[in-house]
Amino acid sequence: MKWSVSVAAEGDRVISREEVLELADAVAMSGGIASGIGTTRFGAQLIVEADDRADAVQRGSAEFVRAAAQAGLPPWPIAYVDAVSEADELDDLE
Repeated sequence: MKWSVSVAAEGDRVISREEVLELADAVAMSGGIASGIGTTRFGAQLIVEADDRADAVQRGSAEFVRAAAQAGLPPWPIAYVDAVSEADELDDLE
C-alpha cells in the first residue's frame, strides 16, 4: 500500500533557499516535496510503499534522513512525522 509520509527536523539555525532546493532534489525520486526556507525547520513529504503505518513511518523517516544527508543538511533530530495511507484518504472522501 502507498503512504504519504510527512517528516520534519528542527535545529538551531535558519535554513536557506538553496538547502531546501537540494533537499527537494534528493526527495524527488520518492515523489517528494521539500519545505523550510527561512525557518529553523526543514521537512519533506514522501511517498513510500509499506504494509502498515509503523512501517511507513520507519521507511519515510529513513528516506528523509538519507535525503537530508545527500542534500548536505545538518543531522538534526526529527521533530515531526506522520503517515496517511491511500485507504485513509479514500475514507475521508466518502
